[in-house]
Amino acid sequence: MTDVLLTHGYFLYDDPHELAVMKPYPPLGLLYISSHLKARGYSVDLFDTTFARPAELEAHIQRMRPPVVGIYANLMTRGNVLRAMRAAKRAGSMVVLGGPDPANYLGEYLGRGADVVVVGEGEATLEDLLTGMPWSEVKGIAYLQDGQVVCTEARPMIADLDAQPFPDRAAIDQQRYVEVWRKHHGQGSVSLITARGCPYTCTWCSHAVFGYSHRRRSPANVVAEVEQIVDGYAPDLLWYADDVFTINHKWLFEYADLLERRGLRLPFETISREDRLNEHVVQTLARMGCSRLWIGAESGSQRVLDAMKRRTDAERVKAMVHLLQRHGISVGMFIMLGYEGEERADLQATVDFLKEAAPDSFLTTVAYPIKGTPYYAEVEDRVVAHRAWEDGSDRDLGVLGRHSPRYYSFATRWMVSEVALQRALRRGPGPRTYPRLARTWVSARVGRLGMLLTERERELA
Repeated sequence: MTDVLLTHGYFLYDDPHELAVMKPYPPLGLLYISSHLKARGYSVDLFDTTFARPAELEAHIQRMRPPVVGIYANLMTRGNVLRAMRAAKRAGSMVVLGGPDPANYLGEYLGRGADVVVVGEGEATLEDLLTGMPWSEVKGIAYLQDGQVVCTEARPMIADLDAQPFPDRAAIDQQRYVEVWRKHHGQGSVSLITARGCPYTCTWCSHAVFGYSHRRRSPANVVAEVEQIVDGYAPDLLWYADDVFTINHKWLFEYADLLERRGLRLPFETISREDRLNEHVVQTLARMGCSRLWIGAESGSQRVLDAMKRRTDAERVKAMVHLLQRHGISVGMFIMLGYEGEERADLQATVDFLKEAAPDSFLTTVAYPIKGTPYYAEVEDRVVAHRAWEDGSDRDLGVLGRHSPRYYSFATRWMVSEVALQRALRRGPGPRTYPRLARTWVSARVGRLGMLLTERERELA
């Protein structure tokens, strides 16, 4: 008999945006919990929802009727998780939730039927729950008692990550992920993590699961997992899903040397920060096979970066982008608009920054306050929800008094088009490119004019 069913709420085929991108990865956190519990003798059923439909998950729960259903929830899967919770309760299962969203909304999830919310890492906590230990003695959980939320003592983070078994990729159709990537992008990709947690203090970033800890696996342990991945799935690409892959230079150099000695050189993508890059680090990344590095630049305005407590330098970001590109590494950037206190001059500084830095690609988002973050605390008295809690996410939270969504839509159009125009002009115009250049120029002007026309519009309830 199954001791626990593990699942999540991400359904690829119900997400138009992700269907356009088609770069799915499995839920590594659940795969770690599965391998941990199996190593302790528990029978685990893992239902991966990525390629399934909500009705299939509900039917599976009803058929299996597991004593415990553990569900991972993030801010993008809230509605689907609530639906899965209801199905589990109808099947008579105890519902245990984990992930960043339940940790930030204990009362909301518990009040809607969850029995327990895990706060922090889930492996040892779920193991304790499965033993039947009294909830009051289980560290790192929250539950309702007489209608009130009770939080137990915090659970210490796992100190020795090498002692944890590798993610239980055999429990899912990992090869299907590889093939979906290969079909749509010409390269099959597999994800892994080499560390847990981020010690940086960016005000908008959630630390609900790992806190501000940072714990690394040994280079040898990660290399052993890479060998297992290569032998089992033969991917063309790896995705290191660390928050800051190059944070520990000594570790990086040792890892690169060990990969080289084992004859492992797979192209990979990952994320880092400008302050954790230098000539030696970039040379090492290139030697390892890094094909693209993402940098959380966020803004070209140093004033905004300082307000975010990014502890990063806009001018040096540009230098690191150029350094990476000289070594053959493509650079992607994350840019955030609409942070508290941002003005038109800051947006102009970001456009100028992007033109000078010339990353190979960049993604934009409008700042939204995630509950539990310093940014949320700063604007909490002005936070407004544009959708019912059950139907939305923290992405649907606005901030009263800042520029309107229409303004930021125009600002994004201006930024993207202005930078695209600059990139095209650098490549050199030709007869075939003139129509495209004209359309891009018009789009940039429309965005700029729209900003001017909507500048006095403010976000309302």
